Formats: sequence, C-alpha cells, structure tokens
Amino acid sequence: MDFELTEEQQLVKDTAAAFAEKEVTPIASRMDRDGAYPGELVRRLGEIGFLGMFVPQEFGGSSMDFIAYVVAMETISRAWASLSVIMSVHNSLVCAPIVRFGTAAHKEKYLPSLAAGEKLGCYALTEPGAGSDAGSIQTRAKLEGDHYILNGNKIFVTNGSRADLAVVYAVTDSARGKKGISAFVVEKNTPGFIVGRLEDKLGLRSSDTASIVFDDCRVARENLLGGEGDGFRIALATLDGGRIGIAAQALGIAQGCLDESLAYARERRQFGQPIANFQAIQWMLSDMAAEIDAARLMTYRAAWLAQQGRTVTQASAMAKLLASEAANRIAYKALQIFGGYGYTKEFSVERYFRDARITTLYEGTSEIQRLVIARSLLQADEDSDEFN
Repeated sequence: MDFELTEEQQLVKDTAAAFAEKEVTPIASRMDRDGAYPGELVRRLGEIGFLGMFVPQEFGGSSMDFIAYVVAMETISRAWASLSVIMSVHNSLVCAPIVRFGTAAHKEKYLPSLAAGEKLGCYALTEPGAGSDAGSIQTRAKLEGDHYILNGNKIFVTNGSRADLAVVYAVTDSARGKKGISAFVVEKNTPGFIVGRLEDKLGLRSSDTASIVFDDCRVARENLLGGEGDGFRIALATLDGGRIGIAAQALGIAQGCLDESLAYARERRQFGQPIANFQAIQWMLSDMAAEIDAARLMTYRAAWLAQQGRTVTQASAMAKLLASEAANRIAYKALQIFGGYGYTKEFSVERYFRDARITTLYEGTSEIQRLVIARSLLQADEDSDEFN
C-alpha cells in the first residue's frame, strides 16, 4: 500500500491550502456571522478548477481522480465548511451523475459551464415526507408528448436559490415503486421552477438551503438522465460518491479543530503555565489526533476504491459514519479546551462546533449509514453461504 500522494494530488493540496489561507480563512468567520453567500469565492473555485474535478478535460474540467477531490475537500473544509459544501454538492451530486449517466448532448450542453463555475448546480431529492426513505418521494413527472410535467416539492436543497440547474428526482410510474423513479436535469429558468423559502440553519450559515416547488414545470424529454425508471439507481450511485465527499468535509472540520486547539493550548496560560502542559489537555489532543488519522485512512481508502471503479457502498458509508461522528466528538473537545472563550464567536471553534453537526445528518444520517453497512455485511454473508 502506498500512502503518499502523487505529484498531481500534492499540487491539488498545495493549491487548495494556498487558496484557503489567503482568501478563505480571513473572511470566513465574518461572512458566517452575517450569513453572507460567498459568491466571489465560488467563482474563484471555478477558476482554480475545483468545480469540475470529475469533469473530463474535453468538456473543460480538471479530470482529477477521487483522491485529489477528497484532498481538496478536506483542505477547503479545514478553513470553511460553508464553502466546501457548495463545492461538494456541485461536484459529487451534479457534475458526477451527468458525467456518468448523461447523454453526449447533456455533457456538451451542461458540463463546460458547470466546470468553469459559470453555472452552479443543486440536487433535489429530499421532500417533506421523504428524507431517509428516499424511495417514498411524491414529486410526479407525467409524460405529455415531448415533455414531462413535474409537480411536487423538494426541501433542504443546498445551493437551491443560487443554482442555475438541478438534478431532480420524480416518480414517472407509481405502480413500479422505487423502479418508477426517474432523474431529470432541470434548468432554473424553466417556467414552473419556483424557489421557496431559505432555511435559517444552526451551521453552514453562508450556504443557502432552499425549498423548490415544481408547479406544472415542463421539462423536455431529452432532459431525462439515464432511462425512465433509473432514478433510484442513479441516486444511490451518486450518494455513494457524495458520502465520501462529506467524510472529507468532516475530516477537514476535525483537523481545523485540532489546529486551533493546539495553537490555543500553547498560548493559553493557567496556574502559571501553558494549558498544553496539563495531562487532561494532552489526552484530549491525543484522542483528537488519533481519531482524525483513523478517519483520514477510512476516507482515503474509500476514495481509492472509487477511483478503481470498485463498489463503494459499504466503504463510503463506513467513512462517512466514522468521520462525521469523530468530527462531532473532536469539535466538542476543542470547545472544552477553549473553555468559555470557545463559546463565543471570537474563535473559529464555535463555528466548527456548529458546522460539524450537519455531517451526521445530510447525505444519509449516521443511522442510515449503519443500516447500509449492516445490509452490506449480511448480503456478503449470504453470498458467502452460497459457496459453502
């Protein structure tokens, strides 16, 4: 096993780190407090190639491997999770399924502008009555001539009010259950595409989360992604990759917590000496470092498997579960090390603490990850029994 980054992956890491240090970190806390959308930073992500990381070069993308993407996600998240989630959704949940399941016409039409950051994407799956149970979505798409007529309501759509297009999931044949769900690429300027309210969130304050209403929204038949009835399969395949990205985000948040805690523990003095000298603090720092290392190995392993074309359902669920739960424990310890100061907005750990919480919720809760892992284990056991 080779644990070293390739030259290209190291270049991605260095580029992300320089961008984060110079342009992101100085304004992150202020913009988070104001709930201001980082439009200029999103534009810069496009300029440095971080909005088309999975997009082939022939369509203007960076055509990078999955580990390079994870490295970039971790590094940006280390500075500001609000920015990294915009990048994650755009790459993992929008560009990736178009690259994998889109037609030649889809790729020609959408990928160049998405990769350049000229257009932003969002992912519309969750509904008021369909969260963890994505197969129970109620949004309908009825074929009438050369168009599908979409009606329904999506919630918790990251980039929802800012996106130029959405990957939308709707039922085309209710009699077929999950096999009757289809996926569509829907442009925001389509009549009947209505952006609803923005959520007022605990964390990720500068990333907008919107509801979207489809009211007799006419979508051209050629905007069907994959075949009719392929939607649920596309959603599951897309989320496998997306969960690795969220694991990387959690990893970056955790590393940011450790960085801040180490610096503060060396500077903060109590009882005549730096608090870093106290065993209680040292043990917390040690636990944080060990959990980060374990989460990083799991996340990078899942990314490596993905870029080998292997099935990553179990590996991605494990990585997200471990990294997100660890990030929350580490954020808790960071706040404890900072004491009362950590409870104020003067220090970044307060923001990390709030941002960490979502990583156990979106793109599948921790409970869903455990369910996915258990099903994979039990299925493997059944498959093994067939040969005994």
